[in-house]
Amino acid sequence: MGLDLTVVPPFAGLILQGALWTIAITASAGVLSFFGGIGFAICALYAPAIIRYPIKAFAWLFMTTPLLLQLFLIYFGLVQIGIDIPAFFAGMIGLGLHFAVYNSDIIQTGILAIDKGQHEAGRTLGLSRGQTLRKIVIPQAVRDVVPPIGNNMIALLKDSALVSVIGVVELVHASQLAISETFRPFEFYLAAAACYYVVNLLLEFTLHRIERRIALTR
Repeated sequence: MGLDLTVVPPFAGLILQGALWTIAITASAGVLSFFGGIGFAICALYAPAIIRYPIKAFAWLFMTTPLLLQLFLIYFGLVQIGIDIPAFFAGMIGLGLHFAVYNSDIIQTGILAIDKGQHEAGRTLGLSRGQTLRKIVIPQAVRDVVPPIGNNMIALLKDSALVSVIGVVELVHASQLAISETFRPFEFYLAAAACYYVVNLLLEFTLHRIERRIALTR
């Protein structure tokens, strides 16, 4: 039998399409996880108890259950109560919320590390509490926690393979479709691994560029 990479080129279009869907779901879920993390962090630290405690319970739920189970609940479970979400958006929401709660913990740490004098300075300038957070505290906190958030984005890219179980034709699912026709799993999983490696390099390059630009503003 041996290794025969010549079976891969005829399915290059399918693999490329899967890679593009992987990038799309990673990017959209990454944006959701970033801004969702900021929102959760602010609510956990400053919202009234009636909002703060449900948010903390929600975060605890997402941190203590597997991502795969969360995807099943969003895609298959919500249909039973009349909420039918397309597979791509179910995957985006599941990935985004899962990593948002982890980003929230990181951002909360960043906010608490900001000197209280920054809050007082904002109030002295006539800014409201919300304006002080939005214009002074949050930008500094996010700047300081970019590296760990970047690590979460890389983890999100790798975990995006899980959305294949709900029918999203991303890289792994595209490889499985090719395997079902050729019965050559090693070649196509190897091709998928190579694609993940390239996408991961691009993501790391982008994150390093962002970190360098932020470092110049310090």
